[in-house]
Amino acid sequence: MKTMNKPAIAGALLIVCLLGAAAAQRDQTPEPSAIMNFLIVKEDNGKPVRNAAVIMHPVNAHGQQTRGGLELKTDSDGKTSFDGIPYGRLRVQVLASGFQTFGEDYDVAQAKIDLTIKLKRPQNQYSIYQDHPEEKKEDKKDDKKDASPPASDPNNKPQ
Repeated sequence: MKTMNKPAIAGALLIVCLLGAAAAQRDQTPEPSAIMNFLIVKEDNGKPVRNAAVIMHPVNAHGQQTRGGLELKTDSDGKTSFDGIPYGRLRVQVLASGFQTFGEDYDVAQAKIDLTIKLKRPQNQYSIYQDHPEEKKEDKKDDKKDASPPASDPNNKPQ
């Protein structure tokens, strides 16, 4: 027994550990997964948006985003895809320079999902200090006419 050297014992232990790990992986049943194909286009003309970031996060039963997200980038045709998305709820966000951020939750329940996402340009802020030619001035006058008269004061005496 003293003739066995330490490297042989270490090698035997390594083989036993590897066999145990392989047996544990074989016992697990694989979870169903899906492939998601994304097409990101501009809403106004339908042209592809390249280099847009598509971010995916799993969502738990309470609607909260969980750890472990994934980020993809679109190619010159506005396309990207990922294979191996587990079934369940998934939050998809799309970020691209010069466009509004898109975000929506999806239920992944089939093997293949094709999504076309149309990105909008940013909207101008509405200011009461600017002229708005699309509003008619007559509408403003009508608003003043429709306003109820001030409540009468009970202390006033008729004249």
